[in-house]
Amino acid sequence: MREFSKYGGKFVPEPIISALDELEEEYENIKNTKDFKKELDQLLKEYAGRPTPLTYSKKLSDKFGCKIYLKREDLLHGGAHKLNNTIGQALLAKHMDKDKIIAETGAGQHGVATSMAGAKLGLETEIYMGHEDVQRQKMNVRRMELLGAKVNEVTSGEAKLKDAVNESLRTWVKQLEDTHYLIGSVVGPSPFPKIVRDFQSVIGKETKKQIQEKEGKLPDRIIACVGGGSNAIGIFKEFIEEKNIKLTGVEAAGSASISKGLEGVLHGSFSKILQTDEGQIKETESIAAGLDYPGVGPEHSLYDELNRINYTTANDKEALQAHKLLSKKEGIIPALESSHALAQLPKIQKEVTRDDIVIINLSGRGDKDVEEVQKHE
Repeated sequence: MREFSKYGGKFVPEPIISALDELEEEYENIKNTKDFKKELDQLLKEYAGRPTPLTYSKKLSDKFGCKIYLKREDLLHGGAHKLNNTIGQALLAKHMDKDKIIAETGAGQHGVATSMAGAKLGLETEIYMGHEDVQRQKMNVRRMELLGAKVNEVTSGEAKLKDAVNESLRTWVKQLEDTHYLIGSVVGPSPFPKIVRDFQSVIGKETKKQIQEKEGKLPDRIIACVGGGSNAIGIFKEFIEEKNIKLTGVEAAGSASISKGLEGVLHGSFSKILQTDEGQIKETESIAAGLDYPGVGPEHSLYDELNRINYTTANDKEALQAHKLLSKKEGIIPALESSHALAQLPKIQKEVTRDDIVIINLSGRGDKDVEEVQKHE
């Protein structure tokens, strides 16, 4: 039985099935234990820097005619929401007596966060990253190496995130006994989408508490960018049952798996993916390396089918405009991934009122994107 209605599942070779079953059993046994929760909470607080602030943006609010708040995952240690998941999974790997973690990365933020978690918890770390992403995210490659990780440059296929995932899975099959594959988003075979969602749900839990403290009520809208979809699920999950809150996921126009995709299997999971009628994976394009992926997490596909989350797109030009706007208006340089969420603001301007509360999940900071942005000026 799949976790998300018809979506999800374990479409992987037989050797991986047993490893996934072991992972799921260990996770379910440990996730709610007092010792694990205490250790995780302490790491998130004292190492990662949680809780992250919920910042009121007066200038954006004045410009777009509503109350705009930014959930500041860009202020988490490492510069993105990724550390919530990597600390959780690395701690889980340690409790499973695994000595090594491997991971894929696109923009490099997950690779950096995995390298941080590996260094902190004393685990050997290897990162797989597509050649194209290595070239446009050189600073993050250096950060991973500085943290003690081995970075493997992937040249097969399009040499992007999809291909890095492929190489990570191939490696994991050969090293199942002592290695944990620390997947970076709510994608892949079960139980990864659930595990990553659970570790990222701290974003939404904090947001709900913070907005009630600031405004005395819940928001009217929440907007987040969607690649694989972990930052979005992380903030949306706490509000799914609040039917009056409009939830919007913004994909990159050139890699919009939900908006333009078809149902199929990618990296061990049944979901919406970008593919031809013959089932071949399509090439993707986005200025944001972290959104340059032809699939999406199965839970997102379910919420799209249920019409609970509205999925839309932003193109490179719109993301660049939003990136520059926040930088100049508020002195906050957002990641190009997060800029796709910010790009939704002009599109809802006519729908909102002065009293409407809109929260943008600022999933990461944009230091890593300065050179990429310069290329388009």
